[in-house]
Amino acid sequence: MSNGSFPPESGRRGGTLAIVLAALIPACCVAFWLLSSSPGGSKDDDADGGSGSTAPSASSPSPSASSPSATAPPSSGKPLQGKVVVIDPGHNPHNRDHPSQIARLVDIGTNEKECDTTGTATNSGYAEASFTLDVARRVRTALEARGATVRFTQDGDRPYGPCVDERAEIGNTAHADAVVSVHADGAAAGQRGFHVILPKSVRGGGADTSAITAPSRLLGERLRSRFAKATGSEPAQYIGDGSGLDVRGDLGGLNLSTVPKVFIECGNMRDPQDAAELTDAAWRERAGRGIAQGITDFLNE
Repeated sequence: MSNGSFPPESGRRGGTLAIVLAALIPACCVAFWLLSSSPGGSKDDDADGGSGSTAPSASSPSPSASSPSATAPPSSGKPLQGKVVVIDPGHNPHNRDHPSQIARLVDIGTNEKECDTTGTATNSGYAEASFTLDVARRVRTALEARGATVRFTQDGDRPYGPCVDERAEIGNTAHADAVVSVHADGAAAGQRGFHVILPKSVRGGGADTSAITAPSRLLGERLRSRFAKATGSEPAQYIGDGSGLDVRGDLGGLNLSTVPKVFIECGNMRDPQDAAELTDAAWRERAGRGIAQGITDFLNE
């Protein structure tokens, strides 16, 4: 028990004890205060950097705003993070409903040309415009998975077009790191294979491709290699001397571009063997991945 365990002390002894205690308690408090406020601090505080404290020590430096941990964004681990790619699905599924609008002439720098065309089709009626949109969307999916920002010139969401001059302007305004226009050819039956169209060095009117011909060729070479590997297709023998590369100066989409740009003709829709591939969804998936890989190779040079 705490009370009544010992006999009570006399008044004198009790008074003396009270005086002694009154003198000792302040002295002990002062000693404890001096020890706890010494510069060394406690061992536990040193061991965890004061992480258990509710406020940082006044003597501890605050994190610098310029330190890497304070300013560097977390790495995404995606190879195309920060890159902008414009994909231009050739033609438009609705062009056929607007013949007068797409027939008007527009300036392509060196001369004038039709705003756009309907494109070609297979003998069974599968339209080039449908093919290009399907492949372009597959390319977009692959590129976005790698961190790229992908923009389209059209996604089947316009009544017609855009015209070839506007297609070029979309890539220019986006400051694209690469632009690829997806097409399929309409050559005679028996002509098979794919080819990539590169911009010719032209200057006139609003056209000046002198700064983009070299990087565009590099882009085209990477596309040729990856597309062939992904699809198993051979470069066309009926154009470009069988190299799979063709240089042209009559396409407004290339003439007016100020960023690296190429066209890819993925095959000949008028040839039965090529058409069988172009109409196959599994082949189009391989084509999309091949184009995406060619773009990736170029951007990672």
